[in-house]
Amino acid sequence: MQQQEPAAAPRRTRLNAADRRASILDAATAVFADAGYRRGRTAEIAARVGVSEPVVFQNFGSKAALYAAVLDRAAERLGATVREELVTCCQGSAATLLEHLLAPGHFDRMHERGTLGALLADAAALTEEPRIAEAYRHGTRRIAAELAAVLAEGRRAGEIDPAVDPATGAWWLLSLLSSHRFRRTAVPEEDRARTEDGLGELTRRLLTVPERTERP
Repeated sequence: MQQQEPAAAPRRTRLNAADRRASILDAATAVFADAGYRRGRTAEIAARVGVSEPVVFQNFGSKAALYAAVLDRAAERLGATVREELVTCCQGSAATLLEHLLAPGHFDRMHERGTLGALLADAAALTEEPRIAEAYRHGTRRIAAELAAVLAEGRRAGEIDPAVDPATGAWWLLSLLSSHRFRRTAVPEEDRARTEDGLGELTRRLLTVPERTERP
């Protein structure tokens, strides 16, 4: 009887440079969003991609540079999300988008472990790393610009208070978002939900034009 030769092992598809970098960024985003910069390990990132750790450093140079690249892409995605949600779930209404952003529990969900919000909150504390700090500043300004554009459009549509400067309103929203960790740490647990809901309502009233009530 003729012996069958063992089947050849499947050949791994070799990625081009751009796809390799993208796959590393995908894995790094997941690891850093879950564990943070300091506890996130490049060895785990490499293992998720299926490459050796030196390949990660060949593509990005250092852990800080990789994290900075992750922040750049995260900010780009969050800015795109603002634009998409304005169209898809808010029918182009800035006031509706604000209601969505400021809805009860939304900030908590945005900061859950493994989210891009958790990633940016972690980055805010890494000011001693110049490359990371610069990426965080650049990314935050990009998101602020997207929010300011939404508020400017809402002001033209009569939904946002004409006294509100769009850029100032955008930074107000980002400041409220970035101080979430402080409130989670400092506000008593039994008061947290009421505090978050109240801050959201105050912000909505500050930025939007009050709805007119028709007299009987």
